[in-house]
Amino acid sequence: MTTADTNGGAIDGTPDTVSARLQALEQMDYTDLRREWRRLYRAQPPMRVARELLKLGVAWKIQEQAYGGHSVATKHRLAGLAKTLERNGDVTRNRVARLKPGARLVREWRSESHIVVVREDGFEWKGRLWRSLSVIAREITGVHWSGPRFFGMTERTKSPAENAESDDA
Repeated sequence: MTTADTNGGAIDGTPDTVSARLQALEQMDYTDLRREWRRLYRAQPPMRVARELLKLGVAWKIQEQAYGGHSVATKHRLAGLAKTLERNGDVTRNRVARLKPGARLVREWRSESHIVVVREDGFEWKGRLWRSLSVIAREITGVHWSGPRFFGMTERTKSPAENAESDDA
């Protein structure tokens, strides 16, 4: 496998070649790693970053060029997580499972089955397109619900009493 590097040259992407390039990083000093970073990323490396982090960044770029990088969806997800982290310092609320279009969510509520189909642009329920699962959950129940929780996509946090009961078992 051969791919183009950032300078337009060819990189041999065979596992042996990639492995040799990664092993060569171990012998590079801080200055050499910074130079390699500039060559691969076409940008200055971060100031005052540890040698190990430089090495990891260069190793990532070598593997990305040889084998390919993140998918567009993963890049968008990472950007969203970074924005959430920057905004409020916590990404735990951003951990809702991502559903693929075509997935079906089934929930029984008051003896009636409700089937929601995941679409590219929202959720289909009862022949209509909805913007969020929470809106559908509210329509079904008449009260505010977390849509992902209503459809069983998140773990419910146990109360202290429930934790104590499970510890006794």
